Amino acid sequence: MIRKSMFMWVWIVAAGSLIGCAAGGRAKVVPAATAEQSALLLDQVKALEGTWEMTDDQGTKFVAAVFTVSSSGSVVREVMFPGSPHEMTNVYHMDGPTLVMTHYCAAGNQPRMRATATRPGEIALKFDSVTNLKAADEKYMGELTITMSGPDKVDAAWKSFVRGEAVADHSPVFTMTRKK
Repeated sequence: MIRKSMFMWVWIVAAGSLIGCAAGGRAKVVPAATAEQSALLLDQVKALEGTWEMTDDQGTKFVAAVFTVSSSGSVVREVMFPGSPHEMTNVYHMDGPTLVMTHYCAAGNQPRMRATATRPGEIALKFDSVTNLKAADEKYMGELTITMSGPDKVDAAWKSFVRGEAVADHSPVFTMTRKK
């Protein structure tokens, strides 16, 4: 009886895997971004490459973020608060006509945001999905607006959410200047 049950379980798992591969195992093909879309989205993030500083309440400067262009120019990796206990990573890339950013949060969840429309000097990323959310009432970052006031100044305005609603007490704005 145990052998028969085990055989049935193995057969069900194998059949399910084959069906899954046949039905949904194909990669989703998304048309590549146009040069104009990339210029309005990813190229603005690429221009942030370098080290960015902030000033704390006591007037001391510290490294707030490091942006690095990677993967043959198709990805920008941002490390926030490098070397600190709250270090976090953001990865930006194009997905067809949209810019996608995944935020690897110190809280352990990974919200994904997308920007579709933008204007030069500003990128507004809106919530797309979140992985590894441990509870329905757990906070997660759901929006980010990056405003470039010039080549050496940027504001990153974050919005935190719980259950799809913005949380007023946790929406930080980081004003950063490029380290010279």
